[in-house]
Amino acid sequence: MSAANEIKNEIERRRTFAIISHPDAGKTTLTEKFLLYGGAINTAGSVKGKATAKHAVSDWMEIEKQRGISVTSSVLQFSYDGFCVNILDTPGHEDFSEDTYRTLMAADCAVMVIDGAKGVEPQTRKLFKVCTLRHIPIFTFINKMDRDALDTFSLLEDIENNLGIATCPRNWPIGSGKDFRGIYDRTEKKIVVYEGTEKGTKEGEEIHIALDDAEQTAKYIGEDALAQLTGEIDLLDGAGASYDLEEVRAGLLTPVFFGSALQNFGVEIFLRSFLSMATPPVGRMSGETMVDPAEHGFTAFVFKIQANMNKAHRDRVAFMRICSGRFDADKEVKHIQSGRTLRLSQPQQLMADERKILTTAYAGDIMGVFDPGIFSIGDTVCAPGDDVRYEGIPTFAPEHFARVRQVDTMKRKQFVKGITQIAQEGAIQIFQEMQSGMEEIIVGVVGVLQFDVLKFRLESEYGVEIRMDQLPYEHIRWVEKSPVPVEDLVGTSDMKRVKDMKDRPLLIFVHEWSAQMTIDRNEGLVLSEFQRN
Repeated sequence: MSAANEIKNEIERRRTFAIISHPDAGKTTLTEKFLLYGGAINTAGSVKGKATAKHAVSDWMEIEKQRGISVTSSVLQFSYDGFCVNILDTPGHEDFSEDTYRTLMAADCAVMVIDGAKGVEPQTRKLFKVCTLRHIPIFTFINKMDRDALDTFSLLEDIENNLGIATCPRNWPIGSGKDFRGIYDRTEKKIVVYEGTEKGTKEGEEIHIALDDAEQTAKYIGEDALAQLTGEIDLLDGAGASYDLEEVRAGLLTPVFFGSALQNFGVEIFLRSFLSMATPPVGRMSGETMVDPAEHGFTAFVFKIQANMNKAHRDRVAFMRICSGRFDADKEVKHIQSGRTLRLSQPQQLMADERKILTTAYAGDIMGVFDPGIFSIGDTVCAPGDDVRYEGIPTFAPEHFARVRQVDTMKRKQFVKGITQIAQEGAIQIFQEMQSGMEEIIVGVVGVLQFDVLKFRLESEYGVEIRMDQLPYEHIRWVEKSPVPVEDLVGTSDMKRVKDMKDRPLLIFVHEWSAQMTIDRNEGLVLSEFQRN
């Protein structure tokens, strides 16, 4: 096989997707079941266990283990049925939605997990909008059918009305809660039930039953459940949207699956179907040019930076999504933003906090590389001699601000290092007064829970205790164009002038209307609500 064909075949079998959901919809449990079926782990953890219990494989940060929530995106890879699967597991809590936004930039499609008892929840709606902006395919898994769930048709209607996307169920639940008997596979036209399933394992027998097999249907689901199923399927076949793979891949139609991640009902059926429908790595724009994954040489972009994944080494890892070609560890690459040619140090694939050194990787893969401090989120790397530059990732405007200082003045160096590194990850944004240095640091976050994470991480990873004073500001604007030096702008009484880590000037306000008033008072002033890195 030629090298070009080998690269093309490897790329074709890649599937790279993000899992999104409202908190507690079962996203992490579903992720672990995927890993079980892929043979990547042997026993699932529990994110809600006691302190002595196992923690979810995808939750590696200490605060995640203590609180039972995901606050960073984890990268997980496994093989299944000939596919090489890259899962980007994202935080569900809205206070960490910016990390999820960045992660979705690295995904080719998304799996949306919905709690069958609650339907579409606020955070699901917010994340869905990000997916639609990128036109990425969305696959829906309605979870927790082993608990009492909403009416199945109502769940579909809820998705269509709230998210504005057509639904096409690929299977159908038989009851819910204590009456949950199994699912009906619309493709195979068979009832699927399970025997011997057990929490935390992939054991159990999958039994397929024809609808007209009276003896088996009576044994496994009963006549009443069969009668209800038959009626619902007839209604669905007559009135439901028909399956169209092109519409799915265009992000216009979401295939819907039902099951229980905790009980292993319907998970492998969903995994098999999803992988067959999802797209292999797709091309990305560099300026006006579409970069083809298989035809172009190596390119990648940085979508996440994480410090201190390994406490023993105090390292800093830049996560890259490979967009085209093959990565070879022994070859140099070009860092577009700095113009430098370098060899990526310690390239690795990660399973949460476990690592495997890479020699080669392909478009669609996610890899972590050691970052000596030269990479920023949104940076592009490519083969030497190439000049690809992928669009930067937006920096979203923080809505909460606090003045932060260390308690022990002797730990100034650790404090500056810690807060700077955490800011470089994109978890927080740090600002300074226009005329001051690092002695006066203002931290901005999208969600207030990020303040808790910052405090925890500075203490546990850098040994620095901090004091935070909440500030009243809620609105921030980057100064794109100013007729006079920012210090001379005519502002409002609730306005403060600050600068970011790259010395770019910004204005923060208590009231939103103050931003427009400042524009009106300074002819030629242009302000922006976000800044691309």
